[in-house]
Amino acid sequence: MSVKHSLLAGLAGGERYGYQLRAEFEERTGATWPLNIGQVYTTLNRLERDGLVEPAGQDAANHVFYRITDAGREELFSWFARPVTRAERPRDELAVKLALAVTVGGVDVAAIVHAQRKHALAALQDYTRVKARLDPAELAASLVLESMIFQSEAEIRWLDHVEARVLRHARESQTTRVGGPADPGSAKGAGGAAPTDADASTRTSRSTRATATARKGKAI
Repeated sequence: MSVKHSLLAGLAGGERYGYQLRAEFEERTGATWPLNIGQVYTTLNRLERDGLVEPAGQDAANHVFYRITDAGREELFSWFARPVTRAERPRDELAVKLALAVTVGGVDVAAIVHAQRKHALAALQDYTRVKARLDPAELAASLVLESMIFQSEAEIRWLDHVEARVLRHARESQTTRVGGPADPGSAKGAGGAAPTDADASTRTSRSTRATATARKGKAI
């Protein structure tokens, strides 16, 4: 998330002081990304240094107002016009965690997948409830919440895929070990039994039903 451009977008609507910018940002994003007020004022100072905003006086309560400059408006609309590249997005910590987990002996990969799926389903239900309470006119907040709903659904589907891949890898490892036991670390880690195909099928079916339940009656 670009705090710099978020503040410029807020100032594009008129002069604001820091707390107003933070409140408007959280309102526009459905309060899904809380913004630290210290970060707001630090960013405003940098924007002023770079000539993208300028002070616009104070009120009786000594709130310092800022206004966007022509250079700031040009920077804002240039940002809107640029696609967000994959390199600009943060690394997917979950993907890295699972990639490492399958290479470390004794790690219960199935348990990691199960815990993450449970978390994703809970998040999906929370986002769906919040979106259902929005006023139809709150388009900005609705779009952000829809994005987070879709991301949660995609994460659940990917976790189902990961579980199936881990099980398949465990089966393939077993068949290639001539006269040897299956590698327990492939799916669950040393000393643990790997989940069966039936287990994976049951979890996938349950997560699919839970996703549908979260979305039922609350179509986007």
